[in-house]
Amino acid sequence: MTRTDTVALALVGALLLTMPVFAVVARGRPMDADVARRSKSVLLGHWVRDWLMWVIGPMERGLVRARVSPDVFNYLGVVFGLLAGVAFARGSLSLAGWMVLLGGAADIFDGRIARARGIAAPYGAFLDSTLDRFAETFAFAGVALFFQASRPALLATVLAMGASLLVSYARARGEALGVHGAGGVMQRAERLVTLALAALLDSAVTGRAGWAPGSLLAGAVALIALGALGTAVYRTGYVTRELKRRPS
Repeated sequence: MTRTDTVALALVGALLLTMPVFAVVARGRPMDADVARRSKSVLLGHWVRDWLMWVIGPMERGLVRARVSPDVFNYLGVVFGLLAGVAFARGSLSLAGWMVLLGGAADIFDGRIARARGIAAPYGAFLDSTLDRFAETFAFAGVALFFQASRPALLATVLAMGASLLVSYARARGEALGVHGAGGVMQRAERLVTLALAALLDSAVTGRAGWAPGSLLAGAVALIALGALGTAVYRTGYVTRELKRRPS
């Protein structure tokens, strides 16, 4: 492992060490309101999401007091997505993993700060959703460049990127027609966490197992592709059924 890999894994370890602390302080504490109203998934349950909100809580409150615009985090999300793509393309997987995580954190901050300051607006929702697609596309483009010598991994990356966009399109098109078509096993948060963890752990796991570098990341990208395709199909079917039930 390189020094960057070691530092990246040490930071992940330090972050995970806060979980036992949260398990103690969270007893009897009401769940974060945003977390409670969201559906849980197979990969990310309410407890993990609530823990993350607890970790970022002090920073979030400081940003709200400083009256930082939520738009800043929409743009930061794109920057981190672009940096993740560059890091993937250069083979700096652990750095790319942290860029993906920081992009995900920026995505959390924008909506929560807007709601906390009472300035949530339709333009912000549009900007958030659209720029998220830019960030994800940049990250997957970098993954594609990393896997350019491996056709199976490159195909999985292209499918993962296309399916991720289809997941968002199915929801947006459904909502435009009055149907809330959310849900599925591989939504944006699940995709980001899966991609980030695989990138962060790839060097350690492949080195210990004697696998080719990038093997863990390739498996994770294939999982994202299958899960995102399944989610897109699920949402398409759900919205179609709901629209068919409506009187013409």
